Amino acid sequence: MRPSLPSLSLYVHVPWCVRKCPYCDFNSHGVGRDAALPERQYLSALLADLEDDLPLVGDRPVQSIFIGGGTPSLMSPGFFRQLLEGLRQRLFLHDDCEITLEANPGTVEQSRFEGFREAGINRLSLGIQSFQPDQLAKLGRIHSGDEAYRAVDSARRAGFDNINLDLMHGLPGQDLELALADIDQALSLSPEHLSWYQLTLEPNTEFYVQPPVLPHDETLWAIQDAGHQRLEAAGLVRYEISAYARPGAISRHNLNYWQFGDYLGIGAGAHGKLSAWNAHAELIVERRWKSRQPDAYLRRHDDPRGFIAGRQRVEADELPLEFAMNALRLVEGVPLPLWSAHTGRSLGVLEPHLQQARKKGLLVDSDERLQATPKGLLFLNDLLGLLDETE
Repeated sequence: MRPSLPSLSLYVHVPWCVRKCPYCDFNSHGVGRDAALPERQYLSALLADLEDDLPLVGDRPVQSIFIGGGTPSLMSPGFFRQLLEGLRQRLFLHDDCEITLEANPGTVEQSRFEGFREAGINRLSLGIQSFQPDQLAKLGRIHSGDEAYRAVDSARRAGFDNINLDLMHGLPGQDLELALADIDQALSLSPEHLSWYQLTLEPNTEFYVQPPVLPHDETLWAIQDAGHQRLEAAGLVRYEISAYARPGAISRHNLNYWQFGDYLGIGAGAHGKLSAWNAHAELIVERRWKSRQPDAYLRRHDDPRGFIAGRQRVEADELPLEFAMNALRLVEGVPLPLWSAHTGRSLGVLEPHLQQARKKGLLVDSDERLQATPKGLLFLNDLLGLLDETE
């Protein structure tokens, strides 16, 4: 009997933002504060994009939806009400489907929080990044620390009881004291979830071309160690390398990614990953991505080729490493049987690699879970190298 297919999520990409940040490598396009966005055309394109992908879904239910960008909160509440109505007409959503909207803490977005909640959004992810004026200026952010406080207050008054804050560390000119001050200010807002991650210089960004001066490695290690202790002491438990949550508030959408689940991707530049069993009982995993430029994406609405810009099958010998790269980011790892269910490979093939990793103290010695030790989380690339069957 074949294992069941992985759980399914949906990612919706909204590509516009007020201004492109110098560190951002996402598909985002700055349009200024007063631009009129093509909501009606984009909504129609999103639903047509989904229609093209529906044959790949079958009767699989959707457990989570994540609307990212860009700055999706620039769109009106009416846009999201119609979008979610359209999704429900075409997909089976779990009754408790987690529906997350990314938002920036600017004044325009705050005024819309009540409408977002009424439209059906039940989780908000606020891109704070820092509370310090100098840090925000260096990051190119258009909000202030005070606006971040007001945004959380507005969201609470609008009825949001599941809020994530995005916070960066390792910022230009940041020391341990400033990093911990950001954490303390974030904790004072009592978020249910905190994404706390280090700034990295990604290709195709302004920071990559003109790198800022970042803290030395010793400072980065001190920030990570002290910050981790501060967050866990406040009741936020680390469940993934850069994610902390209060009990019951782990992001189901993110968890699906790390467990190598499947996800549809609709919208300009959106990526998806879908699995299927073929007639020979072989697991087929394919990655798909959509036309990237917003104008080109909208033109695809009337193009017989549809919205897809490319697709790539993940070869069978690549699946184990891809699975491990995701699953081992989780602090508690994953049940070992998921290895076969998500890769189509026998556990017997994996066993010699597991033994090597356990001997080096990088993997927990367990017959039930695939789980990195604290040392393994620190040296994740070394652990992945030991589990790579292609080596």
